[in-house]
Amino acid sequence: MARRLKGASSADTRSAILDLIRSSGQVSRIELSEKSGLTEATISKIVRTLIVDGFVIETGYAESTGGKRPVLLELNVASRYALGVSLDYARISLVLCDISGKMLHSHAVAGTRVSKPQSVIDRVAREISRFLVKHKVDRSDVIGIGVSGAGRLDASGGALRSSKQAGEWEEFAIEAALGEATNMPVILENDANCAALGEFWSGRVSTAHDFATIYMATGIGCGIVINGDVYRGASSNAGEIGHLSLDIDGPECFCGSRGCVEVMATPAAVVRNARDDHALWKRLGLREREGEDIRASFATIAAAAMTGDHDAESLVRQSAKYVATAVLGLTNIFDLDRVYLAGPGFAIASPIYLDMVRDVLGRLAFMRKVHSVAVEMGETGPGAAARGAASVVLHSRLTPHHVRG
Repeated sequence: MARRLKGASSADTRSAILDLIRSSGQVSRIELSEKSGLTEATISKIVRTLIVDGFVIETGYAESTGGKRPVLLELNVASRYALGVSLDYARISLVLCDISGKMLHSHAVAGTRVSKPQSVIDRVAREISRFLVKHKVDRSDVIGIGVSGAGRLDASGGALRSSKQAGEWEEFAIEAALGEATNMPVILENDANCAALGEFWSGRVSTAHDFATIYMATGIGCGIVINGDVYRGASSNAGEIGHLSLDIDGPECFCGSRGCVEVMATPAAVVRNARDDHALWKRLGLREREGEDIRASFATIAAAAMTGDHDAESLVRQSAKYVATAVLGLTNIFDLDRVYLAGPGFAIASPIYLDMVRDVLGRLAFMRKVHSVAVEMGETGPGAAARGAASVVLHSRLTPHHVRG
C-alpha cells in the first residue's frame, strides 16, 4: 500500500503521484485517489500539470463499474530521456533510457584502464555528443547524466574512494568534470546502488517493498532500497557487503581486514583459486598473471562450470556459498523479503548462484517461518550499471520526494 500523502509539500505530492503512475503502469484518477489518500479534485489538479508538462498521457478507458468509464493514465515515456555512463577499467558503457527506465540505445568504448581521469572524462563527453547525434536526440530533452563507478562515494558525493584500482580517481571530482565537459547535470553513484535503483525504477518494485540488490562484476557490492530510496548510512557508504568478514583468519583484503567477501567470493577470488589448480588452469587455457583479464578468465571458468567441469564447478560453488552466507546476514539484519542478483559477475553461472542463495535463505533465514525471501536475477548484461545510472537520474529528477540527500 502506498504511503498517505496528507501533509506533504506540493512538490513532494506531485512527485509521489508521478511515482504512483510509474509503478502502476496504467492507473485512473480514482485509483490514484484511493492509493494516495488525496481527494479526486486534488489528484485531477496534479495530473493536469503532469499532462501539460508532458510527463503523463491519457491512454484509454478502464472498465465501467456502473458509471462513467475512468480514463487511464500512464507515463509519456517519449517525453524525456536520461543518459547512463558506466566507468569501468575494462569498458565504458553508455545507454539512453526513456523515462520508464527502458533502455533504448547502448554503446561501448574502451575502458578507463590507466588513462588520466580528465582525459577519460573528455573522451566520454565526446562519445556522449556523438551518441546523441547518432540517435537524433535533442540535448534539451535529456534530463541528466548518471555515472556509475566501482568504489565508495566521498562526503561530497562527487568522487569515488576506497576502490582497489582507484588511483588518481580518488581525488578526482567526477560530477563537476563531466558536468563542465557536457554542460549537462551529472549525478555520480556507485555501481551497486545504480543496479538497485535500476530494479526499482524499471517498475519491478514499488515503494511498498524494501529490497537489496547484490551487484557483482570483478568485485562485489550491495544496494539497499528502503521506502523507495537507497539507504546510505552516515557517509553514503552503506551496503559494503564486499568487506563483510567471513573468516577473521582468512586472506588479507586490501581494506586491511581479513576473510572479506571481496577476497573469498568474487570473480577475482575464483580466478586466484583457479590459478592454484595448475591442471585446471592449463586445461582451460587461461593466461598467466601479466596482462590477464580477470573477467575473461572468470567467464571461462564459469562456462566450464556450467558445462560439467567438476573442478571449475567446485570453485564457482564455493564462491556462491560465500555470497549466500553474506546475503543471509544482510537479510537477517534488514528483515528483507526480496533480493536481486545483478551484474556481469552473475551472468554465466547465474543458476549456480541463484540456487545456492535460495537454498541458504530458505533453510537458514531467521524469519523463514514468518515470511519467505524471494531471490531473483536482476540485469546481468554489460550495460546493467549504465542503465542503473540512468535510473539514478530519473529517480532524482522526476521523483525527488524519495531522495534523502
